[in-house]
Amino acid sequence: MLRKQEKNAVTRGVILAIGWGWGLDRFYEGDKKGGILSIIGWGIVFTSFLYLKCSGIEYVDGVKDYSSYSPNPLIVLPLIAGLYGIYLILRKGFRLAKQFENAEE
Repeated sequence: MLRKQEKNAVTRGVILAIGWGWGLDRFYEGDKKGGILSIIGWGIVFTSFLYLKCSGIEYVDGVKDYSSYSPNPLIVLPLIAGLYGIYLILRKGFRLAKQFENAEE
């Protein structure tokens, strides 16, 4: 059987794994502001990939046309923000794993 601290770490880890994009882990911890900011932040990152032209590659008769290759330099901003967000998620996941490992008997 799992002890209370272990159950808490497992629950928070599952919520982090499933609902990181919606900030469910933050809402579960009682941080409403952080949860809303998480939703807004990931929403901006994902929608910016849809609206910014990532590669500039157009298909011509089923073949990639590299002659007009012009990537949008602004694509770097959501890419950096997304990588930072992934870093924060991984860091929190390892912190929860450490909490589970160090749970008192």
